Amino acid sequence: MQINNFNNDVRLLDIVNKGKADITKPTKSDGNDIKKSFSEELTQASTLSFSKHASQRLHSRGIEMSEERLTKLSDAVNKAADKGSKESLILDDTAAYVVSVSNRTVITAFDRSSLQDGVFTSIDSAIIL
Repeated sequence: MQINNFNNDVRLLDIVNKGKADITKPTKSDGNDIKKSFSEELTQASTLSFSKHASQRLHSRGIEMSEERLTKLSDAVNKAADKGSKESLILDDTAAYVVSVSNRTVITAFDRSSLQDGVFTSIDSAIIL
């Protein structure tokens, strides 16, 4: 085997970075990407999710989640977060929800007829709508 041009320069950085994006070139950004990602973060932060257990309870107990109810529930979670709550009980006209405030996740839901026992554990706040 013959080696030709043995005296060529070997650029170690080129070998190491081969196939990777060039970090020395600035990327173009007109600010829209930042605005878009910030608004997406805000939307995601204000979105309320439901655990699998809560979804099953809503369905099995016949609790309907209207857009208005979801908005009120989300606003209540915001208020609980402002006060530093971690786990909150939120009561409305027809149901009760136990919510993980930091995760913005409804953990479980009860209709009024299921509230007979009236004992809720592992909560640090309650909000009545």
